Amino acid sequence: MALDRNRIVAEAVALLDAEGLDGVTTRKLAARLGVQSPTLYWHLPNKAALVTAIADAILDQEFGEMSPPTPDQPWQDWLRDLAERLRRALLAHPDGARVISTAQLSVTMAAMSELAMSTLVARGIPLRQARVIVLTVERFTVGHVLEEQTPRPDAQALKTFDMAAFTEQHPTVVNAIAEYFRPGRTVDDLFRDCLEVVFKGAAVTAGE
Repeated sequence: MALDRNRIVAEAVALLDAEGLDGVTTRKLAARLGVQSPTLYWHLPNKAALVTAIADAILDQEFGEMSPPTPDQPWQDWLRDLAERLRRALLAHPDGARVISTAQLSVTMAAMSELAMSTLVARGIPLRQARVIVLTVERFTVGHVLEEQTPRPDAQALKTFDMAAFTEQHPTVVNAIAEYFRPGRTVDDLFRDCLEVVFKGAAVTAGE
């Protein structure tokens, strides 16, 4: 099979899924493709370009098609759905949020921002406020997933962790976690509830 950019990126995404972002190196990628590392540079000149290509591939799986809201659809509902889709795209791959936050000049992310900002402007929201709202929603979503995908403490760290002392020192934190995650509540609910706080602020920013 001929080596082209699409094949390289597809294999890079597979390598990401297998080893996470730290495992995505040009040496390992070249080995999976059966070529020498310099061969990759004909298609992707450096690691930054490779990471950006992976970011676009990850986003394109969820955002192959993007369209503005229907005339009767509130912009808040449409933008909320966009954030949900962005989270799904990032969670679909190990270190998805790290990839997006590391990427430079992602064309898919730029297209998403363009559509979102222009949509808000078309609804009468001044450009400055539209930009702030969209960036806040995007960055909250990426940051939230970044925390979700951060490895949890390993067994060695837990050996020296005194849960009783932690609970005594931080009772409100511990009780809040226990109260929130009562039966039936999931991390998906937490994302939506936090996102709702963002949107309440967005409504104020938009002057609504």
